[in-house]
Amino acid sequence: MEWRAAVRVTLKPGVLDPQGKAVQGALHAQGFRTVSEVRVGKYIQLALTAESRREAEEAVERMCRALLANPVLEQFAIRVWPAEQGEEETP
Repeated sequence: MEWRAAVRVTLKPGVLDPQGKAVQGALHAQGFRTVSEVRVGKYIQLALTAESRREAEEAVERMCRALLANPVLEQFAIRVWPAEQGEEETP
């Protein structure tokens, strides 16, 4: 069965985010002074084949631990759904 997966990777709480600080500084320079914090992460979409949702979720989790996220510094959240439901709505 075909599945779609969305992975959101963010830095763990307490981990410094220099990219977020740079974005915050740039926003302030553009006049957006109400922004008090910026954290930058990654959003990854996957299409994969698996026999069940559980098998798909387990495969995506292994991908995250092996390559998509650094488990020492980052945390990740996974969402898996049948491909026939279409693409995930993204912000």
